[in-house]
Amino acid sequence: MKEKKVRRRRDWKILKEFKEFLNRGNAFMLAVGVVIGGAFSAIVNAVVNILLSTATWALPGGLKGLITVLPAINDAQKGLDPANGLGQKFTVGELQGLAEAYAQRVYGSTDATVVSASKNEILAKYTQYGGLYAYKMSAIIDWGTLLTAVISFIIIGLVLFILVKTANSLHRKREELKARALEEYYKRHPEERPAPVEPGVPEPTEKDYLKQIVEILQKEKDA
Repeated sequence: MKEKKVRRRRDWKILKEFKEFLNRGNAFMLAVGVVIGGAFSAIVNAVVNILLSTATWALPGGLKGLITVLPAINDAQKGLDPANGLGQKFTVGELQGLAEAYAQRVYGSTDATVVSASKNEILAKYTQYGGLYAYKMSAIIDWGTLLTAVISFIIIGLVLFILVKTANSLHRKREELKARALEEYYKRHPEERPAPVEPGVPEPTEKDYLKQIVEILQKEKDA
């Protein structure tokens, strides 16, 4: 029974310490900052996507179509059937014709059901980037995603820089006002001004100790 009470008291103490930690200003402000930062990042990414999509409106596939398919370095990267058009990439407009040709070549039929199944088989091996399909085994540089990330980083970094600079400026002005108000108070009440702190004797360094040892040895030698 006594052990249970001791354990319960210890658990309660741990919970109390955890509660005090959560109630501290730094932990609370950090949590708020993380939540607001995540929401702000989502807003910035959405705005950047809209702007870049508008800027790349004339490109095939828009922003998502800004990719580079690197040349194949082995047979596994060349495509599903490179000899018959199903290579590393093809456009959305070519999909139907490629599916019909694939159905005829593999299954010997161009029936709608067979063509639809062939299309699904092809799409399982390719990923769509805007108006382009790229083979999943190929190496791809997604310029659209990279550009979005870079611009979002610049915008978020700039906003954070402005916020930090503003906060530091306000803090500095607040400290200056406090110091000015305190000085005015001491002018009206000079008796309450604290006495200046006199600098204490600095602690001896290793060099001082060595110098003392040398002096002692020199005195013994002279004696």
